[in-house]
Amino acid sequence: MARMKVTVAYDGTDFAGYQIQPSGRTVQGTIQSVLQKMHKGEAVQISASGRTDAGVHAVGQVFHFDTEMNIPGDAWVKALNAMLPNDIVIKRVEEVTNSFHSRFSAESKEYHYKLLVRKQPDVFRRNHLYHYPYPLNIQAMQSACVSFIGTHDFTSFSSARSEVADKVRTIYSLELLEEDEVLTFKIKGSGFLYNMVRIIVGTLLEVGQGKRTPDEISGMIAAKDRALAGKTAPAHGLYLHQVNYQENPE
Repeated sequence: MARMKVTVAYDGTDFAGYQIQPSGRTVQGTIQSVLQKMHKGEAVQISASGRTDAGVHAVGQVFHFDTEMNIPGDAWVKALNAMLPNDIVIKRVEEVTNSFHSRFSAESKEYHYKLLVRKQPDVFRRNHLYHYPYPLNIQAMQSACVSFIGTHDFTSFSSARSEVADKVRTIYSLELLEEDEVLTFKIKGSGFLYNMVRIIVGTLLEVGQGKRTPDEISGMIAAKDRALAGKTAPAHGLYLHQVNYQENPE
């Protein structure tokens, strides 16, 4: 039995999320259906580094599965892409040891959140950039980013629906990149709570509008109270950019 590590990209627009559900089109369900066909009707379970919500995209999601089929990685890529819909693309498949787990072996993850900052929306990018028609104080936002870096209890920046008891996470970096009208938040951490990135972005946008000051961030973190942080930014601006493992360092 071989264990295969797969890196996949997908456009989350028409999915009800990554994780398989009783109803609704999902990334996991779509991939597992194709793998089942390749395995002559035998069900194949895939395990991902984490789930993404409806509308969230991925550039480098990672999952693994076990198989008795003896197929090289490049052949897996070609076969899967030939059968998958065009909003899912397999980027890489490689055989790994049975001790590898896409979720538990991950050392860090990087998410990007993208905004279109201009008055007029873009009909062609409406599902891939959060349109933000208000001016932003980028310098204030960059100053606020510093408070998030480090190891903290991020209860204030987690959805109230989160069922995880331990809300301590480490943020390694958080930066803003301006490129013409597109503003990209890049955040890398040991792991992320439910809606954590989107709440951080929503809070930083309020700083950018002058509704909050950079100095307030530390107090929000210390309070461990979701009501004190900003609104949750929409899903369609979020991308799971990369999952990092010790066996495959950056």
